[in-house]
Amino acid sequence: MSLPTEEELKEALKTVYDPEIGINIVDLGLIYGVDIDDEGLVDVTMTLTSPGCPLGHVIGAQVREALDVIPGVNDVKLNLVWSPSWNPTMMTEDAKEELGIDGTY
Repeated sequence: MSLPTEEELKEALKTVYDPEIGINIVDLGLIYGVDIDDEGLVDVTMTLTSPGCPLGHVIGAQVREALDVIPGVNDVKLNLVWSPSWNPTMMTEDAKEELGIDGTY
């Protein structure tokens, strides 16, 4: 069985939405890195929009659920980091447009 690519993993993560903002976590810029090793261990480095995000545990569980169902993924390790801190400039142009942000910061 072949392992999924980083792009396939990120596509799966686009099914996870920040419940307060309503934009997927990839387009929000919350995913800093997604790696998979030869054993099928996926290492996700991500942040949240704020350290006090009350739904961080929900987002983390949804990340694991989104990746666990992909053939070749045997385990998911979530690394929650706060540096660099998230800011709106990390969003994709699609996310900025959806939120009505003009992109000037």
